[in-house]
Amino acid sequence: MSMAATGILFAVGGTVTRAAVPLLCAELQQRLRDRDGVVVCDVAGVVRPDVVTVEALAGLRMLARRHGRRMVVTGVGPDLLRLVGLLGLSDVLLQAGGQLEEREQAGGVEEVGDGRDPAG
Repeated sequence: MSMAATGILFAVGGTVTRAAVPLLCAELQQRLRDRDGVVVCDVAGVVRPDVVTVEALAGLRMLARRHGRRMVVTGVGPDLLRLVGLLGLSDVLLQAGGQLEEREQAGGVEEVGDGRDPAG
């Protein structure tokens, strides 16, 4: 399956706090109104993945689905993969082979800064 010609690159980085989750969702919701395509959520910049990080990813995925979009998560490290498994969310967030969604080539992707980053 190939990715749509356009998409949204959405970066989640730093330490994800519970207070930041609604801000991240609001930022993604705005981008979903402005642009079509697959949401590519890059989590490579997450400093220390924890339960709140997984909560944020689940919320972002639900938001994307409500808008009829698919979300692909990239930049996933072994700690986040383990955590998703420990929380029993592999069936919800993981595809076969332990990857978060399938990795596809992103074409025409619009980059979005981290909503908590004042410079973003």
